[in-house]
Amino acid sequence: MALRNWLLRSICLTLGILLISDSLVGDDWPQWRGPQRDGVWRETGIIDKFASEQIPLAWKVKVGPGYSGPTVADGRVFLTDRLVEPEQVERIHCFDEKTGLPVWQISYSAEYSIGYKAGPRAAVTVHQGRALALGAMGHLHCLDAATGTIHWVKDLNQDYQIVMPIWGIAAAPLVVGDTVILHIGGKDACIVALDLESGEQRWTALNDRASYSSPVMVQQAGKPVVICWTGDSVSGLAPDTGKVHWRHPFPPSRMPIGIATPVVHGPDVFLTSFYDGSMMLRLDQKKLAVSQLWRKVGGDERNTIGLHSIISTPIRLEGHLYGVDSYGELRCLDAATGARIWEDLTATPKARWSTIHFVQNKDRVWMFNERGELIIARLSPQGFEEISRAKLIEPTLDQLNRRNGVCWAHPAFANRHVLIRNDNELVSASLAKK
Repeated sequence: MALRNWLLRSICLTLGILLISDSLVGDDWPQWRGPQRDGVWRETGIIDKFASEQIPLAWKVKVGPGYSGPTVADGRVFLTDRLVEPEQVERIHCFDEKTGLPVWQISYSAEYSIGYKAGPRAAVTVHQGRALALGAMGHLHCLDAATGTIHWVKDLNQDYQIVMPIWGIAAAPLVVGDTVILHIGGKDACIVALDLESGEQRWTALNDRASYSSPVMVQQAGKPVVICWTGDSVSGLAPDTGKVHWRHPFPPSRMPIGIATPVVHGPDVFLTSFYDGSMMLRLDQKKLAVSQLWRKVGGDERNTIGLHSIISTPIRLEGHLYGVDSYGELRCLDAATGARIWEDLTATPKARWSTIHFVQNKDRVWMFNERGELIIARLSPQGFEEISRAKLIEPTLDQLNRRNGVCWAHPAFANRHVLIRNDNELVSASLAKK
């Protein structure tokens, strides 16, 4: 009996240690919108509300302007920015995750011929010890993530004669296996795939114009499919060959302006554009095909019906979609029909292109608005429930020289911290429950 009790106590103690250890394991944020590129933050042990109106910072470091959000992998933080004096350069930074101290930095010449010149747009993608940084004019660097050693460099504008989008190259690189997939809008190749090891071309696909939307990978009919929302279509490609499995036309009414990442939920793919409203597609699960479920387009940017997002990617929770409309209106849509359920004007000030970035953590949504505020909320068909709100960082003017500046970069949520940049600094703050 004593032996049995001792064994039971030992097993319970071991399980307790394992559970505690598991709860203490942090998650990195190694690419655009998180580990699975889906805007979901899966860590536990997070605070329930803010203790004050200003979130205390773990550290901050000076950086230059840029729209790109930080990424975090293996104890390091990656960010790109731009300087114009004494010459126009883009820079790739690596900082220590715990201290903010610089680890390495790469600088290269990059003259801009695009609008909104604050700096690079695409988040650095970190995969298997390599950091892939894509600049606004098409400069691509593959670096050793630990040391900054250059493995290879590509001038994609020169190699593929990019029909340069008005606001530059913005889609974050997607790595599938050992293939780097890039949305760049080349003259004869909108989507380009390179070998991760060598940088050599693997395949090209689509003659579409570029948009600004990052590709995502899904499983459809038992096969991996890369979904690319270009300036002319939504297409499903084979990641190993570039074969176009399906293509759904989505021509813009005025110009390619798709920025939001496709929101995938089961077989549904949701897209939203500033001028062209919302569209829901359905992926056939028996064959590689797609169909349109619904489309909602308003009369103009002020008179919208469903959701006309500009910068932020909406979030889907069960049967409903939540996103920011053209002038900052937080909205809930019925995912089955696109019908509007409610609208709220308190999450971010109403203004043209007013933005919120959404990240889900269990039953709560963390919302970072363009005023530099972080909001903990619940979103449901019943409405927007604000739990707590605090200031994280100040808006700055380089990204938008209006309304006293904005914060348009997407934050990273990693290892129970939030990291975000403006045009002057990169900051880190703990969100760990004490």
